[in-house]
Amino acid sequence: MMGLPLLSLVIFLPLSGIPFLLMMRGDHPMVSKNARIVALLTTLMTFFISLILLFNFDNSSADYQFVEKARWLSGFNAFYHVGVDGISILFVILSTFLMPLAILASWESIQKRVKEYMIAFLVLETMMIGMFCALDLVLFYVFFEGVLIPMYLIIGIWGGERRIYASLKFFIYTFLGSVLMLVAIVAIFFQVNGTGIEEATAYTFSRDMQMWLFLAFFASFAVKVPMWPVHTWLPDAHVEAPTAGSVILAGVLLKMGGYGFLRFSLPMFPEASQYCAPFIFGLSIIAVVYTSLVALVQKDMKKLIAYSSVAHMGLVTFGTFTFLQEGLQGAIFQMVSHGLVSAALFLCVGVIYDRMHTRQIDQYGGIVNRMPLYAVAFLLFTFASIGLPGTAGFVGEILILMAAFKINGFMAFGLATGMVLGATYALWLYRRVVFGALTKDSLKKLKDLSVRERLILAPLVMAVIVFGVYPQPLLDISDKSVARILKAYNNSRNHVNLDADTISLTQKNSILVTENTSTFFHRLQGDS
Repeated sequence: MMGLPLLSLVIFLPLSGIPFLLMMRGDHPMVSKNARIVALLTTLMTFFISLILLFNFDNSSADYQFVEKARWLSGFNAFYHVGVDGISILFVILSTFLMPLAILASWESIQKRVKEYMIAFLVLETMMIGMFCALDLVLFYVFFEGVLIPMYLIIGIWGGERRIYASLKFFIYTFLGSVLMLVAIVAIFFQVNGTGIEEATAYTFSRDMQMWLFLAFFASFAVKVPMWPVHTWLPDAHVEAPTAGSVILAGVLLKMGGYGFLRFSLPMFPEASQYCAPFIFGLSIIAVVYTSLVALVQKDMKKLIAYSSVAHMGLVTFGTFTFLQEGLQGAIFQMVSHGLVSAALFLCVGVIYDRMHTRQIDQYGGIVNRMPLYAVAFLLFTFASIGLPGTAGFVGEILILMAAFKINGFMAFGLATGMVLGATYALWLYRRVVFGALTKDSLKKLKDLSVRERLILAPLVMAVIVFGVYPQPLLDISDKSVARILKAYNNSRNHVNLDADTISLTQKNSILVTENTSTFFHRLQGDS
């Protein structure tokens, strides 16, 4: 097995199910059933093979592993070059883990054009995994933009009443930002004479060049995260998307922007990243606080969870640009835990939506009396969302807060305020939906979780608890790769006149960012 190109197999295996789906004709119930089975088996096989990658991954090495390279576009000096490190392997596993659950979540809710629906998800999985594995800028861009097409179709064809508006808004926002990234990739090609990510990371761009390239990449990644104020496409997309679409959108696609910052912005444009860090800190704090306040007044469950995703990803961007080990580790852990928890919350909403066909909060209340198992699962994921100790949501948040306090106590207080607001709206949602007297006649016939729904939620329950109680395996996987990013960042700033014998690279970096951020806030206070 190890002699095979395992990484390419994981990337393109989802596409192997498409020929079987294309051979099916019509929209007969048996055809739809077979399409679901083919898609589920294909995604399960992909997940199991990705586990082989994980079990054979060497945590002690910061190098890219399972590397494959072949000439692709000779005129552009671009290669089919893929590999994984301690950061990307986590997102590959997250993608392959969530996709079978998304297929199962669509088992009964999607009844029309099932074959085409499954094809869209299989293509989407290949694009997501390829994006996390790409080690060439052009290849990365192809996968990065390729994700838009199947997700656009999933929202636009199988979404809600305003699906066309939501899908167009999603496509336009994300595509416009990515066009600037394409321009930046061309500029890097002329500077480096190639598009390899490792070569571009090793190249030292001038300060002015870094600023322009950073802003071009930032325009794309900020929309994908999404950062405030370019986040408005996300609530509309979530509300209109089918449940499985929301699971993948929140669980994986939002992580593409955070991954981009880690893979490109910090190691390739370190001076620009350090210069723009205070600006990004400000946007992140606004995202955490403002979107939490907006979530408090939402009437639609999906929209509330969508705004909570913006707040949680604000923590990710803050932790990323602290340039501290705990900040980056916390950001990565937060992305993985949010991928699990947000996916689970959207699945919980989908469970009762399939029964009641409404997501309005005021249409529920007291369902614990009819659905006790559901209430327990929903409570666990709610606790994980607010970062309760013992759940996966706690670890990333505490690491990011530790990094924030090292940078600036005032900003750490802002993040903590957003977390308190997050607990407020999450518990308010749970109380309104689950607790109270069962007075509505429409709710009195509700049935608890079916066998299929238990199979979907059980792996997520286990993951949230296990990584909350014992997070070390995830931290060990990413540790060396994070250290490599910080080393590259600090090496690029070795012209700073500090005694290297008495101060570590990480301490040096902390001083630089702290001084820059403190100066920024002192100026802000002086102006006011």
